Amino acid sequence: MALRKRIKKRNFTEERINSLLKDLSRSKVKFWEAVAKKLSTPRSNRVAVNLSKLERFVGDDFELLVPGKVLGVGNLSKKVTISAYAFSSSAADKIEAAGGTIKTIEESRKDNSQAKKIKMVI
Repeated sequence: MALRKRIKKRNFTEERINSLLKDLSRSKVKFWEAVAKKLSTPRSNRVAVNLSKLERFVGDDFELLVPGKVLGVGNLSKKVTISAYAFSSSAADKIEAAGGTIKTIEESRKDNSQAKKIKMVI
């Protein structure tokens, strides 16, 4: 319940983050609640992950989720599905060049509501 109060108190100016946080906080799955908690921080404190870090966490059947922005520093050599709130243009290009796919957190939540085979990278 504290998470919902925190989200209501913050009231971000961007409508996309407000609706996403509302949706995630209503989930009964602990993983999506954890994602909402990470996203409910101010924008300057949100997670930013480079491709070089994601390269270390790539698994066979796992989707990687970043509760923030994916940046294009480093290379990605493996085919992987990455979900994030935002992607830099260079990161998106490098992921697609490696044969991977990019998704928004909203799409990932819709496709996998039970959060099976997803790893959060922070």
